[in-house]
Amino acid sequence: MLNFFQRKKPPVTRAAPEGLRLYAVGDVHGRLDALELLVAAIREEATDGLSPVLIMLGDYVDRGPASRQVIDRLVALEGDGSLETRFIRGNHEDTMLSFLGEPSLGATWCSFGGVETLLSYGVAAPLMSDPPEAWEAARDAFAAAIPPSHVRFLQALEPAVEYGDYFFTHAGVRPGVELEDQDPHDLMWIRDDFLRGSATFSKCIVHGHTPEADAFVSDRRIGVDTGAYATGRLSAIVLEGPERRLIQAQVSGGRTSVDHINIVRPVERRRA
Repeated sequence: MLNFFQRKKPPVTRAAPEGLRLYAVGDVHGRLDALELLVAAIREEATDGLSPVLIMLGDYVDRGPASRQVIDRLVALEGDGSLETRFIRGNHEDTMLSFLGEPSLGATWCSFGGVETLLSYGVAAPLMSDPPEAWEAARDAFAAAIPPSHVRFLQALEPAVEYGDYFFTHAGVRPGVELEDQDPHDLMWIRDDFLRGSATFSKCIVHGHTPEADAFVSDRRIGVDTGAYATGRLSAIVLEGPERRLIQAQVSGGRTSVDHINIVRPVERRRA
């Protein structure tokens, strides 16, 4: 499904590098079921001679039930060599790593999804009202439970990547700042200043972070967070030359489906 609107002037033509097919996947948030379905769909079509690149836009953990298993899957994808993979750091991974170093951040992390991540590693989260010693004990248990391969994976996550006319990051970018000068904190956390502004950028910004009922596609930005942890719908924008389309994996009520949605041209329906 798409969210796009008419505009008066012709759209800017953006293109992926020749010979590559880019798959940028929105926020997974512990939904291993939807991730497996989407990866299978990508693998099925990534055998036609073009070089596939899988770009994960961050927020792999929290809220959904299987954060540990999602990280296991991504580590395996990185290692199997069948797809070129790029993994971006989301604000949830950043907070998860911060908790390992500073247990006092545990209550903040657990207020927006950390409880489910801790449980996926076999650690029970303290109550919000528990004393600091309880959070220190939870941090120690988490540090003992998380595999070193997961820590290495999380520490190596990238703030952003660029291919052709596209800039991929988790949350968005700060208007008025050149892409190469963006603050990593903004790349993980920015919201309204990016989404509600009208500033244009040298490249189209592809991002997650802010869930929308439908994927948003415009000349200025492409948002592919469709709230997988709540909706069961995980979306990927597929970029090949000037063409754009969507693959959406849906898991709901025990049923699964994969939709392929063509985008005729990059137009807009409202100010981003």
